[in-house]
Amino acid sequence: MKPEQLYELLAEVEREDPIDYTGLPFDADDLRKLACLNVAEMVQGWEQMDTSDRELIMAATLVRLVLENMVLNARICILNNQ
Repeated sequence: MKPEQLYELLAEVEREDPIDYTGLPFDADDLRKLACLNVAEMVQGWEQMDTSDRELIMAATLVRLVLENMVLNARICILNNQ
């Protein structure tokens, strides 16, 4: 898996569910590229694993990201209400 492939997929996903980069002191495109590179490097180590182990790692990673997103959104809601 190449970072470029992930970047293209990310662009498709963001068309339907864009991420708000407003106010961040970073370039949004640089953040996208860094994330894609990070995931591509992580996935390279999975080639020796069997399918069920890979699926479990992917599911655990996805759950963590969803949970982190929920916590961050909750914090934003709390800050906006103060």
